[in-house]
Amino acid sequence: MLRSLAIRDFAIAERVELELGPGFTVLTGETGAGKSILVDAIELLVGGRGDAAVVREGTERAELSAEFEIDARGALASWLTEGELEGDAGTLILRRTLDLGGRSRCFINGHPVTLAQMREAGEQLVDIHGQHEHQSLLRAAAQRELLDAHAGAESLARDTAEAYRAWRRLETLAAEAQARSARREAERAELEDKVGELGRLALREGEWDELAAEHSRLAHGSSLLAGAQSALDALSESEGACLGQLAAVASRLRALCAHDPQLRASVELLESAEAQAGEAVREMRRYAERIELDPQALRAVEARIEALHGAARKHRVRPAELPGLAQELKARLDELALAVDAEALEREVAAASARYQAAAAKLSEKRAAAARALSKAVSEAMQQLAMAGGRFAVALRPLPAPGASGAEEVEFEVAAHASLPLRPLAKVASGGELSRISLAVQLVASRASPVGTLVFDEVDAGIGGAVAETVGRSLKRLGRDRQVLCVTHLPQVAAQGDEQWSVSRASAKGRLASTVARLDPAARVEELARMLGGSAITATTRRHAAEMLGK
Repeated sequence: MLRSLAIRDFAIAERVELELGPGFTVLTGETGAGKSILVDAIELLVGGRGDAAVVREGTERAELSAEFEIDARGALASWLTEGELEGDAGTLILRRTLDLGGRSRCFINGHPVTLAQMREAGEQLVDIHGQHEHQSLLRAAAQRELLDAHAGAESLARDTAEAYRAWRRLETLAAEAQARSARREAERAELEDKVGELGRLALREGEWDELAAEHSRLAHGSSLLAGAQSALDALSESEGACLGQLAAVASRLRALCAHDPQLRASVELLESAEAQAGEAVREMRRYAERIELDPQALRAVEARIEALHGAARKHRVRPAELPGLAQELKARLDELALAVDAEALEREVAAASARYQAAAAKLSEKRAAAARALSKAVSEAMQQLAMAGGRFAVALRPLPAPGASGAEEVEFEVAAHASLPLRPLAKVASGGELSRISLAVQLVASRASPVGTLVFDEVDAGIGGAVAETVGRSLKRLGRDRQVLCVTHLPQVAAQGDEQWSVSRASAKGRLASTVARLDPAARVEELARMLGGSAITATTRRHAAEMLGK
């Protein structure tokens, strides 16, 4: 669950810190105070896309951080260990900065990570349901993705799409093979020559750097030997060599230590220098013995360098890139060989088609089971949202031709009343009904979500009265199993919260700034009274608020 959230210079929030607990937490405040800024911050911390526009005016960088409590033996902890991103046991800290230049930096437990890594961690931590999600649910793709998520078939859906693309790529290749066989044969012959030529060079990855180092050593063998000998002379072999002088000076001072012990430190330093210089002499002698003046080896290296240079010029790449080029040309040649072999290509097309059909059939089976369960659960949830007799159904219709998304189209259908027939969700006329149906879907979907923190951003828009109270109770029940955060403008929902935070804004030095505060019971009554009665708070609204909170 989310333990704490800290925001600095983000949108209109200067410095905001929240310490959060388990259960159902509500965030309230006047319109424009910045309630949804907190949701936006969480979304960015779990891998959402951001830009320079989120940086608070007059500052250079926005900083966001969140601390989560995680299962020390769970899948996420294992993922952190595999990626060498561990922190304290049972704790995960996300941090992200965004600056005016549009640059973003991401950290997990203090380790720099990519946005994709932050998103991968975030998918296991938080599930966010936005206030405009009812609009996205009108799209067929969103309906299909929600069903696949409810079925636990997201990975299978990706595999099916990849199998479809692979099948279609091979079909396209087969068509090209028939229409352009002569051109492909000419390209194949040219590639065979190139691959053969590069193959004869017996290229090795990293060889160019090795040759450069070897050539430099061989070409400067005389200089290296002379330098080593000169160093040996200066250190130990010439008259007045420094090794002998170091020993003499150390001996002279050692004798004087009897008269002044303070010289002992200098003597120890000189003895250490003498020992290190002696080791340097021994190492230098070994080095000088190993140096080879081998003109024949130098000529061989130069010949190899010239051969690689020539091949690189011919193929218009750098010499170090030749091994990679050879692999690319070989892969293309293999592909062309397959394209020219019509029978082999047809076998590949048939095999790819079979792989797709198997994946699509398995996906269809999972979708059918999930569609029945989702239809039943959402229909039951609708009864609690003032839609008695309403029905929800997930229709699966076979496509005339298979596609990347599977063998069927997914469409949500709904009947708001028992007397009405099921119709596509996209054709529901009432905005209020659409909001309630969307909320029912989200409540059901969130129960199936494996993450520990669920965030609802004003998903109760368009409802009120007893329905709002039912929504609040549903979110409270959800909070018994998971941590639930909800941005709401409805007092009936806010009163159900185990904890309530109020977001307000004020102007300081000509700039707006949001502040967030946890409300005690008395302050909750005042906030609920404001939500009930607006700016004119009376004793009656306070009593009503206290009664609502008491329930």
